[in-house]
Amino acid sequence: MSLEGALARGRAAAEAIMVDSCTIRRRTGTTTNPDTGAVTPTYSVLYTGKCRVQTSGNWGEARDVGEAALVLLTLQVQLPIAVVGLQKADEITIDASVHDPDLVGRVVRIKDLHHKSHATSRRVMCTEVTG
Repeated sequence: MSLEGALARGRAAAEAIMVDSCTIRRRTGTTTNPDTGAVTPTYSVLYTGKCRVQTSGNWGEARDVGEAALVLLTLQVQLPIAVVGLQKADEITIDASVHDPDLVGRVVRIKDLHHKSHATSRRVMCTEVTG
């Protein structure tokens, strides 16, 4: 069995269980409404497609920010290996989830990228801020 063959089978198996879908976008700047002065961020879409969401195993980290009590949750989002060019702070929105409808609409930000030579999926560690 060749390394290339084993890697191709591993990647196919990893993608076969990516039954959720997400959209990844990067903030590109802002626009300002000339009438109201409201500033709105602008984004470019980097990827839309299949993914898999996994917990990192911890229960979150409590933080007080001003008068707000927040919890930072850490999740791992697994993507096809062909998804490249991601950066810290890119935003991932879970668009659909076959087995956990509570994931739909969740927004996480990439906090760490995972690279290795023989990866079967692109794995990114993400943070979700909850209140």
